[in-house]
Amino acid sequence: MKIEKDRVVLFHYTVSEQGQEPLESSEGRDPLAILVGHGNIIPGLEQAMEGREAGDKFEVDVAAADAYGVRQEGLTQRVPKKHFQGTKLEAGMQAVLQTNFGPRAVTIQKVGMSVVDVDLNHPMAGKDLHFAIEIAEVREASEEEVAHGHVHGAGGHQH
Repeated sequence: MKIEKDRVVLFHYTVSEQGQEPLESSEGRDPLAILVGHGNIIPGLEQAMEGREAGDKFEVDVAAADAYGVRQEGLTQRVPKKHFQGTKLEAGMQAVLQTNFGPRAVTIQKVGMSVVDVDLNHPMAGKDLHFAIEIAEVREASEEEVAHGHVHGAGGHQH
């Protein structure tokens, strides 16, 4: 079965910045499960998967614009320190900020007495990425998965 919109794909991956050591890998863990065509992964990687099948192994380079986007200068915000309770903050570290639109990864720029300056760019923004992919499984999505826009069950979202 070929990968296309509204199919569930389980895959293993290793990702690195182009020409660098791996940043993250699913090696030794369950494969990642996504619903194709619903924005579950970066666009450049999803495009590279289209038409492939279970058992396929491939490598692909994804430009920053098709990954986590280009860095936007000035995309900073000053946030009350209380929003980071329980975390020892230092400039340069990654943190998760709870927003009205859900959790958002931020980079701490400066820590003051009562406020924290954060960079709202995704930590991988502006980076050209290299992926090594192994497709483990491809299946039809259930009507419920398509309606919800994500995979249910093993490797997916639990309701």
